Amino acid sequence: MISLDHIGFNHVYKSFGQTRVLNDFSFSVPTGKIICLIGPSGCGKTTILNLLAGLEQPDTGSISGTADLRISCVFQEPRLLPWKTVSENISFVLQDLTLSRRQDLIEMYLKAMGLYEYRNSYPKVLSGGMKQRLALCRAFAFPHDLLLLDEPFKSLDAPLRMELVQQVAGMWKENPRTIVFVTHDILDALLLGHFVLILSAKPTTTLDTLEINLPLGERDIAEEPFPAYYSHILALLGGRAISTAH
Repeated sequence: MISLDHIGFNHVYKSFGQTRVLNDFSFSVPTGKIICLIGPSGCGKTTILNLLAGLEQPDTGSISGTADLRISCVFQEPRLLPWKTVSENISFVLQDLTLSRRQDLIEMYLKAMGLYEYRNSYPKVLSGGMKQRLALCRAFAFPHDLLLLDEPFKSLDAPLRMELVQQVAGMWKENPRTIVFVTHDILDALLLGHFVLILSAKPTTTLDTLEINLPLGERDIAEEPFPAYYSHILALLGGRAISTAH
C-alpha cells in the first residue's frame, strides 16, 4: 500500500498487443524528490511516464500519488513554438498568472539558464542545447507538482549534459517538486537522483532501487559511494547503459 505522501506503482501490468511491457512493476518513493529511471532501450521507461501522466492506463494494478497533480513535461525534442519568442514560449504556459508574476518567472528562469539576453529572439537562432535549456525553463516555470523528463539530454554532448544536470539540480533546489527523470546515462542518474530505479529489459521489473542521501551539488562522482553505485548499476544492466564516462 502506497501512502499519500508517496508516488508509486502497485503491481502494475501493461501490454501493447502481444508484447508485455511492464510485469508486476512496483515502486514507492516520497514526493518532492527526484526519481531517476535507468534501463536498457525499449524497456518501457516512456510507458511509465505516460502512465504517470494519465496518457495510458494500466491493464491491472494501480498508480498512487498522482491524482489531481499538475504535470509538466520535457521531451527528447524541445517542442518549442517557432512563431513565438523565447520569452513568449514561456509566457504561453503561464496564462493563469498575473502579468507581473509571469515576467518575474520568465526573467528568473531565463537568467538561471543563461538565456536572458535571447529573450526577444526566436527559437530558430538558438543552438540545440539552448533550445533544450528553453524547454527546461518552460517546464520549470509552469506551475506543477510533478515534472516528467523523458531523456531531455539525449542528443547533447557530454559537457553540455553535465552543465544542464547542474542547472536542473539548482532549479530543483530553488523549487523542490517531484521529478521523474528517464535516462540512459548512469552519471546523470547518480548526480540528480534521490532515488535511482534500475529497470530490467521488458517485460520490465525493478532490478534494484538506490537511495542517495548526499545533497545535490555536493556529489563527487569520483568518490565513494558513487564508483560502487556506478559498477553496481552497470553490472545489473549487463553493460547496456550509456555513460558520459566512456
